[in-house]
Amino acid sequence: MTEETAVADVEKAGEESDRYRLSIDVDIQNVGPCKKHVRVKVPRSDIEHFSTEAVTEIVKTAAVPGFRAGRVPAALAKSRFKEEIADSVRQRVLMSSLEQLADENSLDPINEPDFDVESLRIPEEGDFEYEFDVEVRPEFEVPNYGGLKIQRPAREVTGEDVTAYLNRFIGQYGTLAVQETPAEPGDFVTASIEFTKDGETFRKIPTVDLQLKPTIRFRDAEITGFDQLMAGSTPGATKTVDIVVSNEAEQIEMRGEKLTATIVVSQVRRQQLPEMNGAFFERIGYSDEQELRDEIEGMLQRQVKYDQRQACRRQVLEKITESATWELPESLVNKQTENALRREILEMQQAGFTTQQILARENELRQQSVTSTRQALKEHFVLDRIATQEKIEVTPIDIESEINMMAVQRGESPRRVRARLQKSGVIENLEAQIRERKAVDFILATAQFEDVEVPKSAANDDVQALSLSVCGMSSLMVEPTEDSDDDE
Repeated sequence: MTEETAVADVEKAGEESDRYRLSIDVDIQNVGPCKKHVRVKVPRSDIEHFSTEAVTEIVKTAAVPGFRAGRVPAALAKSRFKEEIADSVRQRVLMSSLEQLADENSLDPINEPDFDVESLRIPEEGDFEYEFDVEVRPEFEVPNYGGLKIQRPAREVTGEDVTAYLNRFIGQYGTLAVQETPAEPGDFVTASIEFTKDGETFRKIPTVDLQLKPTIRFRDAEITGFDQLMAGSTPGATKTVDIVVSNEAEQIEMRGEKLTATIVVSQVRRQQLPEMNGAFFERIGYSDEQELRDEIEGMLQRQVKYDQRQACRRQVLEKITESATWELPESLVNKQTENALRREILEMQQAGFTTQQILARENELRQQSVTSTRQALKEHFVLDRIATQEKIEVTPIDIESEINMMAVQRGESPRRVRARLQKSGVIENLEAQIRERKAVDFILATAQFEDVEVPKSAANDDVQALSLSVCGMSSLMVEPTEDSDDDE
């Protein structure tokens, strides 16, 4: 131990021994899953102690005509600065009692206590009582996580995979030309959609571009067989199809309801791909096709690793949460639904998935968001406990490395990526995400693996995802934006 450390420890111990200890009476009751009701009584003697402190400070600093600084009579200070003293006493009583409450009781809260500080008033006589509800972390035994047996999916990236992705990538730079011929799979139709329930209009989407793919995925419903439904359509064509709202749609009253979608086509367009010449490759920042193919191959390799990590992670989480039968409050589940979605989106962005693939996954998750969030919360609590037990920490370098990697993958400056993550609120999840991933990696380091060949994933290429919902909400996904900010 260094001399500086020893001095710091002595000073800290002195501060703790000098801290005023209240004689508070605390009553804590369970009032639901992961929720406690806390009642605190602060005796008059403690209130008088903080009142004396507050008056002493006012006397030292108050500027009162006719008196020098520090010479104002205490009685005059109490009368003249009554409200200021009352606010100071309230703040001191609450802060000290809450700190002591945390020190002497193992509440382990998830969120701040649920009470309105401004509405509390310290009585002029007698004791002071206040109470609040607080959500707390569940109590459970940490499961055994050493030497787990894990099946790891194995798949090679082939030249065909690279070519297929290359075609999709180039398609982002294509143009859509109006077609006079009937629509074919892969074409786009500009259309309006009217959703009706029992013959009554429920919602209208005036115009939307739809690609003839097997599935059109809204955030809370899907149209399946869409390419076959719309094949042969021309301007003016009308198609109808029944859809079912997801059982976990945000509008509770609409869950599981059947709607009829009437699609009216106004235009058919076909994608025209750009010519792959020197000018095109210079535009997108590559010297030639081979350099682009090499980049795509590296990206697909990262996606294979992402799939492997996710598959291994799922198995790890299934095994360590088998005994997690404790319930979670619905209020907590609802609050965390958006955070869980943001974190999934963030991981897919880090792995280099396209905007459409990420949006399709987001919409899929939204259709089972409550169940998946409840499970994700249980996973978070278990992994957090394991990370604490194994002293796993996240450093500023970890966060910077993560942001730099995302910047490289998206072709942006780290400053811009960080700014966008902060603006969208995603960066608040980044540290927790890294810590949980480190915990999973810690578990996987001792796991026993069996490689299993798996078929190639369609990677949501048969799905067009829309940043729309039948019940009328927008996407959380961080969309690329064009702006004039200087990155330097």
